[in-house]
Amino acid sequence: MRRFLVGLILLSLLSACGTAASPTATPAPATSSADLSGIKQYLTAKTAELEQDTATLQRLSQQYYDLAAASQFDYAVLWQEQAAAVQPLLTQARETWKTASPRYEQMEGIVAGVDELAQFDVDLDAGSAASADSENAVSFNLQLADGRELQQPGNLFGITESTLWGTEPAFTGAQIDLDGDGQIEFGEALPEANVLLAASTKLHELSSQLTAAASAWTPTVEQAFSALVVMIPTMNEYFESWKHSRFVAGESSTQRDFVAISRLADIQDILGSLQVVYTGVKPLVSAQSSEQAQQIETQLDSLKTFVAGVHADEQSGKRFSAEEADLLGEEAQNRATAITGQISQVAAQLNVPLSE
Repeated sequence: MRRFLVGLILLSLLSACGTAASPTATPAPATSSADLSGIKQYLTAKTAELEQDTATLQRLSQQYYDLAAASQFDYAVLWQEQAAAVQPLLTQARETWKTASPRYEQMEGIVAGVDELAQFDVDLDAGSAASADSENAVSFNLQLADGRELQQPGNLFGITESTLWGTEPAFTGAQIDLDGDGQIEFGEALPEANVLLAASTKLHELSSQLTAAASAWTPTVEQAFSALVVMIPTMNEYFESWKHSRFVAGESSTQRDFVAISRLADIQDILGSLQVVYTGVKPLVSAQSSEQAQQIETQLDSLKTFVAGVHADEQSGKRFSAEEADLLGEEAQNRATAITGQISQVAAQLNVPLSE
């Protein structure tokens, strides 16, 4: 979907390019001499951290599964007899997830933007369940310990989030009064232990595979420029998801994921990884036009600052309306399209082919 959207956006970039700073008439640099090692170093550091995070989540999920199994997967009994063990375990699992998910978002601009790594993004974070969208579905089935198999059930961060916070009934063991205040409110649920264990195990497995793939990967100039033009102009997609999440729609939201962390935080993390990519190719852009190179960097920084400002308002208690979310998404998309136009222009001057 992202690459389809980029194809449409690139059709309109001629007008955007017309507003870019005029490059100086210098020969195109030898792109093969570009030092992109910083991109790989950043990615491999993040994948190693993610692998550790997901190992912790898998371990906690196994401990929870063992408690549920001892209660014959009767979640009412589990809570009645093992609340003192379950409550801190569930809290720790949620906190671990809230560390692991941003960790992935901090590398998503690279993973999703590079063809040879992009399937990891589908399976870990972006893919749909086949029942909802077969064209953009994940590539795996999930084998549960009780013998069930979930056919292409959706991306793993989404499954683990909806299981831990009880937003998918099929992945929920029971609704319980987690904080003992006499009411069952949002997020007060016990995970279905079979689903949580299978999903966290698969999440760790694929995170380990991503670590190996990142270590074997050597970034190219073509991949770096392509990641930028594929991933920067996706602001509408993220803001649309934010609009439909609990952070904007509140109790009326039907989204099962993006409930624990605002999409606005995710966008900042994704843009941060794209800043790393741009830093790698900036010397090539500077060789064409130092003015344009600085302009692109400034505009990319400004886009991230814009999103950070909206997020800061949200964290301060402001509840945005759907209409405001649309307007903010449009502003972010316009900024992103202008940046992409300039980067595409430079890539053309350097004779760098772009993936779409």
